[in-house]
Order: sequence, then C-alpha cells, then structure tokens
Amino acid sequence: MDGHPFGILRAGHAELLVTDIQKAKMFYVDVLGFVVTEETDTQLYLRGVEERLHHSLVLTVAERPAVGHLSFRVTSNKHVESLYQFYQSLGCSPVYCEPGEESGQGLAVRVRDPFGFPLEFYAEMEPAECLLQKYHLHRGAAPRRIDHFNCFVDALQDCCAFWQEQMGFCLTEYVETDDEPRELRAVWMRRKPNVHDLALMRGSGPRLHHVGFWMDDILSIIHTCDILGGAELHEHIERGPGRHGISNAFFLYLRDPDGHRVELYTSDYLTIDPDLQPIRWSATDPRRQTLWGHPTPDSWWKEASPVMDLVTKQVVEPTGLSVPSMGGYIK
Repeated sequence: MDGHPFGILRAGHAELLVTDIQKAKMFYVDVLGFVVTEETDTQLYLRGVEERLHHSLVLTVAERPAVGHLSFRVTSNKHVESLYQFYQSLGCSPVYCEPGEESGQGLAVRVRDPFGFPLEFYAEMEPAECLLQKYHLHRGAAPRRIDHFNCFVDALQDCCAFWQEQMGFCLTEYVETDDEPRELRAVWMRRKPNVHDLALMRGSGPRLHHVGFWMDDILSIIHTCDILGGAELHEHIERGPGRHGISNAFFLYLRDPDGHRVELYTSDYLTIDPDLQPIRWSATDPRRQTLWGHPTPDSWWKEASPVMDLVTKQVVEPTGLSVPSMGGYIK
C-alpha cells in the first residue's frame, strides 16, 4: 500500500443484529444467495461467492436491530497492536478480541471511535472455499464480495479529517454546498483501489446507512429484482435499480426483515493512480445521487441502523434530528 502505519487494506465485514435469525437467513441465504460458512442457533457467518475468507457478514440474534461492529482488515497483527495503542492514546478504551473469540477470526481490536462507531480491526481470518467459478452452486443474487460501509455522522468535517489524516484514507468524491463558506455534505474515501471503503454523510448519527456488496454486473442486479418479484418479496426493494452520478455505480437498495439496508453495487472505476484528484459535486446537483432512475424515497435520506455500544451492549441513540424507529421493516 502506501506505507501508512496502520496498514488498513479494505472494508472487511459487518455484524448486524437481527431479531429473527430464520427470517434473516431466508432473506440473505435463500433469496440473496450469500454462502453460509458457519451457523449456530444465534449467529450466521456469511460470505460472498468470490470471497476466500470465513465471513464478510455476521448476523447475530438480539432484542433490537442494530450494528454490532464494522470491521476493517489490516496487513498484520503488528497493525492490530498499533491501532490498540492509537485508540488508547485517544482515551477510547479499546479491547482485544483473542483469536477465535469471533469465529474464524484471529487477533482483533474493537473500539468505539471518537464519533461513536463500533469498529474492529483484524489481520487474520480462516480461509474459506472460493466459489467464484463454481457457478452450479450459485443461488439467488450470488453477491461477489463486500465493498463498503456508508454511515451517517453529525460532525462530518471532523470525521472526514480523522479518517484521512489519522487512518490514511484517500478522498475520491465529495459533495459540498456552493455558497461561502462551503460545507461538506458527504464524502467517499477508500483504501482499496476503487471508489470507497467508507462513505460518510452528514446526518443524525452514529448510524449505518448501508453495507455495500459487489455484484458481477448490471444484469445480475436486474436478475435480483426478478428474483424478489418472483418470490413476492418486491417490498424489500427500497430504491433502484438505477445509476449514481457519484461513483458511477449501478445500484439496488434493499431492506432486510429488520430494516437494515443493503446495497448491491457494481460498475464503479479504478482509483489507484497517486495523482487522482477527488471529484466535487454540488449539493444542488440532483445527478450526484441519481444520474438516472426513480426519485429517491424519503426513507433513504432519513432511516438507518443504530449502532451498539461495545462496552454496555446497549443501542446508542443517535444525536441530532429525530428519526423513525428501526423496529422492523417487513412484517
């Protein structure tokens, strides 16, 4: 990479807290086609068909829907230890997770960051069989791999600076107002060489707007719509299909049985050149969010998943504007 001391590679996995593991399994496994690596009465460890590691999505039973943690993979355990020391110096009270404490995963550090997000950093994970070319085993939408997280945060300017200056992320695209003084409204930042591993939007936070998963191509996203329609589950479609101006992504946004939002995502662009300049979008330009497609529903702008406090194990109530309850989306 670029020699940054924390060696962050990419978005690694997300843990979503769900209220009914069987309904969640129906949605993610039977319909969307995630691969089950491991299953217990209270947890599902899932991966995309391309992925070579134990999991990229963990579903855990809880009383209330929320985000357990968002994980980033780093290059070695040396960086896990460096991140522990860094967050400790900030007074964030990080904790180590010993190998196997999260099934299939090696040493990790978990921390509630200065902006309230439950984060995890790890280097090692048990290998799993890549099913990319075993097409006869693919089912449903067959997502390929995890791509990114998108989050609401109150202090967007400070949070963006933190991830760039302290965590070594590169800015690829951003939205700001035209009037002086200009204000940031959203940013897209990356470690791997595509548009983003992390997007931040100004809003009531800390909340997770969505987890994005990479799809094979545009037709695979349209095929997903046919699957949902055929199964009479079309109400799970919140937005799309369509194309964003930002990132050039072809997208489909779904809501799972607990209201968590998943984006199926493809067709962005390469960002590896060191002299690549961030793309600016005006906050008044409607093409930033929808290059073409139906108008964005109000729920997409306002609703998101709350996060869990890693210490108290309680759901963190977001600050700022009041938002609708995440008490369940599909009855």
